[in-house]
Amino acid sequence: MNRANDGTAGPGVNLLALRSHNAALVLELLRTAGDEGISRLELAERTGLTPQAVSKITARLREDGLAAEAGRRASTGGKPRTVLRLVPDAGHAVGVHLDRDELRAVLVDLRGAVVRERRTALDLGAGAEAVLGAVTEAVTGVLTDGRTAEPPDGAALGSGRDGRLAGGRGRALPGGRDGTLPGGPDGPDVQSRALPGSPDGKLPDGKLPGGTLGDGKLPGGTLRSGAPGRGGGALLGVGVVLPGPLDHARGVLHRVTGFPEWDGFPLREALAGRLGVPVVVDKDTNAAALGLAVEGEAGSFAYLHLGTGLGAGLVIGGRVHRGARTGAGEFGHQVIQLDGPPCGCGDRGCVEALCLGAVARGDVEEAARVLGAGAANLVGLLDIDLVLLGGRTVTSAPEPFLRGVGAVLAERARRTGQGVVPVRLAPGGGRAVAVGAAQLVLGPVFGRRDG
Repeated sequence: MNRANDGTAGPGVNLLALRSHNAALVLELLRTAGDEGISRLELAERTGLTPQAVSKITARLREDGLAAEAGRRASTGGKPRTVLRLVPDAGHAVGVHLDRDELRAVLVDLRGAVVRERRTALDLGAGAEAVLGAVTEAVTGVLTDGRTAEPPDGAALGSGRDGRLAGGRGRALPGGRDGTLPGGPDGPDVQSRALPGSPDGKLPDGKLPGGTLGDGKLPGGTLRSGAPGRGGGALLGVGVVLPGPLDHARGVLHRVTGFPEWDGFPLREALAGRLGVPVVVDKDTNAAALGLAVEGEAGSFAYLHLGTGLGAGLVIGGRVHRGARTGAGEFGHQVIQLDGPPCGCGDRGCVEALCLGAVARGDVEEAARVLGAGAANLVGLLDIDLVLLGGRTVTSAPEPFLRGVGAVLAERARRTGQGVVPVRLAPGGGRAVAVGAAQLVLGPVFGRRDG
């Protein structure tokens, strides 16, 4: 007998109204099983669903092209069990990271693996029309360009030896009736195939995060309902992230630090109207923290991002913590020096102003010490298990930052008699934030509520 649950991970519910919830539970287990797959019996045991319910769900997922057989596995008795796996290219999401001076877009498959990536210079203060146009062009380009993804360590896109981006404007989006995208001359071709599942490209039971896909116009073509990425499979939506503060629930920006002119701008609505697909808007640090949690970083941790600004993504008890008004994580604007140097937020003596000021003077050791002081405050306030460092300023010189922040936390541990909270470099390199942005779209597909 299955029990109803409160929506957290755990047993499924054999109710028609929660059919999509149960399918999401199964999809998440297929995702985490990887290429080895998982049997229907294991799915039933781990979800709490009946074997009959699992059989119906997996049959529907196979019909929709989201699951496939992965061979057979020996059993303790009887015939070998058929194991199933997720079909990664059955769907895709785009993640866009808007930094103050750069835009990075990635196309990921259902497992979150990066298929392709685009980077371009950006002026976040150039005005809404310019920024919206840049996002639209980047999304179009990452869907249609034949270039493969950049390695996580930040090596250049394309094959040029000089390390420059092998960029260029995206080609017009072809509009074949079967939903396929042909190969192109710009890079390795990924075999395209017809859009799996129903003609409208919806996920199981017709559910999509943020609603069904619409018919939005893009330069050079139309991004149709369920339009696939280059490898086939429906485009589920676009996650767009940028520095805060902002309202994640409504997709509305507040006074973005250094760019107060964005205050009150409905970014989600504006981009959804242009792209014709569901759009999720969040802070860059929240997206990076979400991506780390999805990839297996457990417990409670803080992701500290030092790039053109300074912010934090917080994961408490395995979930991204956004706060009552989705404004949590404005880590860089805690004042640690009264009457200190002015900050772009309008205050004085903020961690961000002190840290970036030290970086500008070339004093990385001092920047690390300031960052450590802020991290120690966070550890004392939230009792987190781990501090992860990321952002271009950190990745350009990781060792001094790891050493400096670690030293401050070690000194705090000696004073308090508590264990030392470890400090590590966050994985993922320069694309971690953009990949996390894509996970904002993928999360609801797999039953994760953090998206």
